[in-house]
Amino acid sequence: MKTKVKTEETRMLILDTALGLFQKNGFEKTTIREIASAAGVALGAAYYYYDSKDAMVMAFYERAQREMEAEIRNSLTSSTSLEKRLQRLIEVKFKYFQPNRLLLGALSAHTDPEHPLSPFSQQTREIREQDIRFFNEAIEGSRHRVTSDLKVYLPRLLWMYQMGLILHWVYDRSKGQRSTQVLFEKSLSIMVALIRLASFPLLKPVRRMIVDLLETVYGEDEQ
Repeated sequence: MKTKVKTEETRMLILDTALGLFQKNGFEKTTIREIASAAGVALGAAYYYYDSKDAMVMAFYERAQREMEAEIRNSLTSSTSLEKRLQRLIEVKFKYFQPNRLLLGALSAHTDPEHPLSPFSQQTREIREQDIRFFNEAIEGSRHRVTSDLKVYLPRLLWMYQMGLILHWVYDRSKGQRSTQVLFEKSLSIMVALIRLASFPLLKPVRRMIVDLLETVYGEDEQ
């Protein structure tokens, strides 16, 4: 048991050291040798736990999701308002990632789905799908009812909305990222209003057009 604890401590030490150096020197410029030296471990030990810098970032993503899960689920029990539930869910992400905002900015260059660190890649699919499930829970637990045809795609659409906000946030140079906060507040109100309007019978033809568009974009993923 003692050895297992020591192993996990070493793993976390290397990861935290790497994240600090990524923040300070940039992801591309930092080497695993520098990470090992700063962590006070042998280079071979660093490679034993993480065979690449990409593996370190993936470990960061996975740890973030584990550590945020309880707070996200708690945020979803505090209200039945769809707007409040979405607001609090996304606010958990902003709060958690604030210390690593610069790192996320550096990693945002990897948006190509072919890159393993892309939020759209096959390698990050499990993390992405779990995050999308949180949005589904936010919808399911709200007092607002979404039509069945739209509900299939809405969680993924909201996840994309969140990613757009985070991208704006990592590049936001306004004091305290105030610009992102204003954008978040105003755009979320519009988003929820549009979701509500979509359930009106008179707007069914418009909703059908929207769903058809979403099927074109996400249909294969949903299957």
